[in-house]
Parts: sequence; C-alpha cells; structure tokens
Amino acid sequence: MIGSATWTIGGGRVLGPAPFLLAGILNVTPDSFYDGGRHFSPASAVSQGLALVEQGAHMLDVGGESTRPGAEQVPEAEEFARVVPVIRELAQAPLREQDGLPGLFPVIAVDTYKAKVAAAALEAGALVVNDVSACRFDPALLDVVAQQKPGYVLMHSQGEPRTMQADPRYGNVVDDVCAFFEERLGILVKAGLPEEHIALDPGIGFGKLLEHNIAILRGIERFGKFGRPLYMGLSNKALWGKLLGLGPQERQRATAVATGLLVARGVLVHRVHEVGLAAQAARIAAAISPQA
Repeated sequence: MIGSATWTIGGGRVLGPAPFLLAGILNVTPDSFYDGGRHFSPASAVSQGLALVEQGAHMLDVGGESTRPGAEQVPEAEEFARVVPVIRELAQAPLREQDGLPGLFPVIAVDTYKAKVAAAALEAGALVVNDVSACRFDPALLDVVAQQKPGYVLMHSQGEPRTMQADPRYGNVVDDVCAFFEERLGILVKAGLPEEHIALDPGIGFGKLLEHNIAILRGIERFGKFGRPLYMGLSNKALWGKLLGLGPQERQRATAVATGLLVARGVLVHRVHEVGLAAQAARIAAAISPQA
C-alpha cells in the first residue's frame, strides 16, 4: 500500500507515513512555466518561501533551473548563486508543527541534477535532493547522495527538458516507469544510498503525452510495489490544459482536485504552487478517506 511507507531524509529525520505532506514550489528562476521571474531575487524568494510555510507547506522545494519543456540549461555557477543563499536563509526559519502531524517543518529540498549545486545546498541546510535526472545527467551526483545520504527524489523522465516532449513513446507507460525505477533503485542502493532515503516521482509531464500522464495517475497504486513513498508534481501542468482547455493561470482548481484525489489514494508528498488551496483539498481528502 503506497500510503504506508515512511521516508528518511537528511539528518535521519523520518517523514510519513501518509496522509500527506505539501512541498511548496519556490522557483528562483526567470523562466519557469508558471511563475518565472516572480521570485527571482533572493529577498523575494525567501519572503515567498516563508509565506508558503505560513500557508501550510511542510517542505520548500527550491530550484534555480527551469525544467519545463524546451528549457535551456543554466550554468552551474549561476544555479549555485541563485539557490544556495536562499536555502541558507530559509534553513534558519523557525521550525513548527503543521496540521497536527508529528515532526517539525519546514524541510528544505533542492531541485537540481548538478552534483556541486546539490552538495552546496546540503551544506547550506537542505535535507532533500529532488533530481529530475535520476543521476544520469551528472553522474557525480550519485556520489554526493551516496556519501551525504539526504532524502532523494528519484524521478522518471524520458529524454531531457529541451527535447523531452518531441516524440515520447512507451510500450506500456506504467510498466516502463516501473522498470526504470527498479533499475535506478538498484544503482542508488548499490552506490550506498539506503533505500529508505528514496522517494519515487513518476514524472508527470516529463517526456509524456496526455494519455501517458492519465495512465500513470490511474495506475498510481502500481508503484506501491516498491515500498517507497511517492512525491508527485502535477501542479498547474499542461495536462490540465489539454484535458480541460485551461490556460497556465487557470489550472489551480484542477490541481487542488487532483491533489485531494491522490491524498486519498495514499500519495505522501505533493509538490504545489498554491499551498493554501492544496492544503484545503488535502485535509478534506485525509479526513473523509477510508484510511483516515
């Protein structure tokens, strides 16, 4: 059952099991698909991060390079300069209880696939590395997470951001993603990262068409066979535009509905832009679902 797994992150902290944790998205970038440039300065990013915590975020997922379809890579030094000062300051924020859940929050995650950025972010206070590449774009990241043992988000993607939506193809997308997870979990554990430190993200929108994304969401329980918690990122994404004909700024309610449905099905972490709206949906789902 996917809701029964716990997740060990940096410092040996244990998150979960479900009902839910909310990871507030903090893009320190000028070109993210939804809020690019809005919180690009360090002061604005820190202020927004603290606001997300006030809205109920248990985690802050800080990224300095957009991974939207077609996005260009950011030089390592530039990404470092964007995220490390923000993480360092946010890591000093007072810890608090949220939603009556055990433990103190917020937890800081760094959204990067670059080894040096991840290492610096962990030194600055991040406890989780959220990696869209599964340690394939920068193999040195494998050594960083194996040695420092943060929480690690293993995400599936087909291709890389600049080209991933060009012509994605699968035999059976859920089977293919499961096979990918099995292979990469083996590599990570063999390198020295304990399995209990790994969460899985099937990568909604990362080298996937609408039908692939829907198949993954319909079959989300299939990923429970790995005994690892799920970390889902579907906030305001293009699948809601394709499914419902919504523009990028019109997808908040669709995101909240999907978040509530996934909470009820045992998904632990939900990566969202509108934390307050997602928190309402998640709390309703947690209160009325059979596992409550």
